[in-house]
Parts: sequence; C-alpha cells; structure tokens
Amino acid sequence: MGLFGLGVKLKDLQDLYVEQLRDLYSAETQLLEALPKMGAAATAAELKQGFSNHLEETRIQVQRLDAIFQDLGEQPGGHTCKAMQGLVAEGSDMIKEKANPAVKDAGLIAAAQRIEHYEIAGYGTVATYAKVLGHQQHLELLRQTESEEKATDSKLTAFAQEINLEAAQA
Repeated sequence: MGLFGLGVKLKDLQDLYVEQLRDLYSAETQLLEALPKMGAAATAAELKQGFSNHLEETRIQVQRLDAIFQDLGEQPGGHTCKAMQGLVAEGSDMIKEKANPAVKDAGLIAAAQRIEHYEIAGYGTVATYAKVLGHQQHLELLRQTESEEKATDSKLTAFAQEINLEAAQA
C-alpha cells in the first residue's frame, strides 16, 4: 500500500512531488466550498471581507496548481486530502456553535489559522521538491502561493488581536 493508502507506488521524488501536489489541489478545492460558509458565519466585517478575499485568492491558487499539472502532463484529481477534511469539519463545527458573536469569530479565526498553517507546510514542502527536481517555473508559482498563505495567516493574527479582546469581554 502506497502513500495515503492509495496503493500508489512512489518510485522517486518526482512521484512524491505529484502526489503532494494532488493533496494540495484537493485541499484547495475543499476550501473553495468551506470559505463562503465561514465568511457567512463571521460577524466582524473585516473578518467577513478577509474570508471573501481569501476565496478569490484560493481560486487563483487552484489555477496555478492546474498549470503545474498541465506542465507535468498529470491530472490533479484522484486524491482526497483527509487532513483538510478534518480541518474543514472543525470549521463547520464552529459555524454551528451557539456562541457570542465575538467568541464565534475568534473560533473561526482559530480554525482558519490551522488551515493556513497546513497549507504553508504543504506549499513549503512541494516548493522544496520543485527546487530539487529543477522545476524552476513551478518553484516560482509555489513560492508565490506559500507567500500568500503566510500573508493570510498574518492578517488572521491581526484580526484575532482585536476580536480576542472582544471575546474576552463577552
């Protein structure tokens, strides 16, 4: 049984690179469904806007992955990112939570930051593989996405500083 229980035989780093890209593709496509729900559940205007902005950014990130798969002559599908399923489920639980609006917003930020950290780790990994494998164009695209994910995490941290204070006073 190969990586992720798919029975895929990983012969070399190139095979692992493609499989890790598929994992990220699955994660991003799951986010395309989750982000609008998280945005709808948020009450703070800046947080709602942040989720909306990241949704647009995620669409572009999926396009970048599509371009990499096309360049590799590979298909992006056929893999489900179970980690993202779990992270999205945690976000869904927070959406359903009966809580003070500021407390719910703080919880949504926590869920979103876990997602961002997963993505930062994933993009850092595949960027390293791209560099080792000599895929310079991929490396540039992957580093751009990694940078965007880090920027989103920083914005969430800034939102949290204000919202956590409101939640503490709830």
